[in-house]
Amino acid sequence: MTDKIQAKVMTGSLGTSFSETIGAALSSPGFAVFNSPHYVIFPGFCDVHVHFREPGFSYKETMKTGSKASARGGYTAVCTMPNLNPVPDTLEHLRCQLARIEADACIQVIPYGAITMGEQGQTLADLEAMAPYVAGFSDDGRGVQSEDLMRQAMLRAKALGKPIVAHCEDNSLLRGGYIHDGAYAKAHGHRGICSESEWGPIARDLKLVKETGVSYHVCHISTKESVALIRQAKAEGLDVTCETGPHYLVMDDSDLQEDGRFKMNPPLRSPEDREALVQGLLDGTIDMIATDHAPHSAEEKAKGLEKSAFGVVGIETAFPILYTCLVKPGILPLERLVELLCVNPRKRFGIGLGQDFCVWDLEAESVVDPGAFLSLGKATPFAGWKTFGRCVATVRDGRLVYSA
Repeated sequence: MTDKIQAKVMTGSLGTSFSETIGAALSSPGFAVFNSPHYVIFPGFCDVHVHFREPGFSYKETMKTGSKASARGGYTAVCTMPNLNPVPDTLEHLRCQLARIEADACIQVIPYGAITMGEQGQTLADLEAMAPYVAGFSDDGRGVQSEDLMRQAMLRAKALGKPIVAHCEDNSLLRGGYIHDGAYAKAHGHRGICSESEWGPIARDLKLVKETGVSYHVCHISTKESVALIRQAKAEGLDVTCETGPHYLVMDDSDLQEDGRFKMNPPLRSPEDREALVQGLLDGTIDMIATDHAPHSAEEKAKGLEKSAFGVVGIETAFPILYTCLVKPGILPLERLVELLCVNPRKRFGIGLGQDFCVWDLEAESVVDPGAFLSLGKATPFAGWKTFGRCVATVRDGRLVYSA
């Protein structure tokens, strides 16, 4: 069957089995239009860090709009963070989100359960009841401040065979900051967030990982110290993985503007931090790229750097930005990008691929236009950037879920 495929198939480490799956799919009449020598076929991307805002904040994003935006970006599986209302800290609360997924998601959506009740960092959530339904446990948006409580969570997650997915942030070091404590903050009179607020909790947690043996995944790393700590932990054989976001790989605090669309947490760091992250991709320290797709209303993002809500959208622009800025200049091999966007996240979190793939025209040029996003969120630091790569189609479990 594979000899009938005209489009180039990029499999990463998936091998011939994926090619055979694609061959079978493209032999059906409905998909024949996507079988062209001008196209490249990738396995369906997987983002292990998104915010779809339902239940509780549907004015920012819904399960329907978030999943459609994901499909437009080539994603067929995502893991949703628990800062919702109600917080998924019990099975009853989790079922509110599971119902929205069942009703409205056009791709595979797997939620995280919270580590602590209400993400308040005081008592553990009902991890046992939620475990069969979640990708892991996270208090994303808030760091677990108590070392003892994190130890308890790790022991419980270890027993349940689930990873701890950590938002690493030391509240005592934030000091009201909202962008990186670097050159831009000093030049423009802004309060900065120091790098230690991220790498300090990572260092603490890595000691606990060594003690408990839990599977541990670090969210959205942004500092050179974080890269070094995780590199060392891997050298010691700890069960540790991490992610970073597209914006941390192609931007730094010298790119900041006085606009809420440049405000995210963690913030854009220094050029040296960005370079360390890229090196971490190349040497395998960083396992995957996740968007931290975090939509807000236009009003919430229109208050400048200081007062806007933290978070930017990115699931519709991730591949074009990474392909344009890292692959085309020869910094990152395309096969490595496939590993980072699909193979590694699925392997780490046990998310099957099945008949999931996306079709791209890598020669297509466009300008990032937030007004054209399918997401309700429009705040992106990449507005106006010229990119290469347009998603032609996305197929989830053999079913077309997006077509350009």
